[in-house]
Amino acid sequence: MEPRISLIVKLALAALLLLCLADMPYGFYQLVRFIAMVSFAYFSYDYFNDKRDKLGVAFAALALLFQPFFKITLGRTIWNILDVVVAVGLVVLAIVAYREKSE
Repeated sequence: MEPRISLIVKLALAALLLLCLADMPYGFYQLVRFIAMVSFAYFSYDYFNDKRDKLGVAFAALALLFQPFFKITLGRTIWNILDVVVAVGLVVLAIVAYREKSE
């Protein structure tokens, strides 16, 4: 994926994950889980291709965790914490990628 598009996807996904903190309809959470699964799977593939295996494994694990087909019930509080941690991680990765591209 082009670095600029990857940056936009990471920031948009971070925003969606933070929106999950609000009281939204159940369909919204399902949509976010599907979008997250697809995005994380692609990021995993992309990082493995760039020989950044640790990030590739992390994103593969996130893709499995967020997949909407076989629900992993962690409770609302844990999911909220997880959403915030992952959103912050995505923003940090986007900033690092932007700075690397600028140099």
